[in-house]
Amino acid sequence: MTEPELSERIAELTRAVPGVADLHGGVFGEVATYLPGGRVPGVRIRPDHTEVHVSVFWDQPVRATAEAVRTTVQSLVGTPVLVTVEDVVHPTKENQ
Repeated sequence: MTEPELSERIAELTRAVPGVADLHGGVFGEVATYLPGGRVPGVRIRPDHTEVHVSVFWDQPVRATAEAVRTTVQSLVGTPVLVTVEDVVHPTKENQ
């Protein structure tokens, strides 16, 4: 799998984890995988680890949600996964 395909798959799997509101690109949008003609915010792939930055819903267990993201992504990438919870957001009908 190419890096663009991998980063997009990581984003897809992360968004599907219960409790995850969305990926988060960091304060200045600096956390991303840059692709030709675009980028995948919230995912940074390194040779020795992968970073995933997320926003979670406030009514969900933050640590358990982060652990679920880590487990899900690690099974795909095969390297350690560092999960950073950047924000906690209120669940609304639009973002659930």
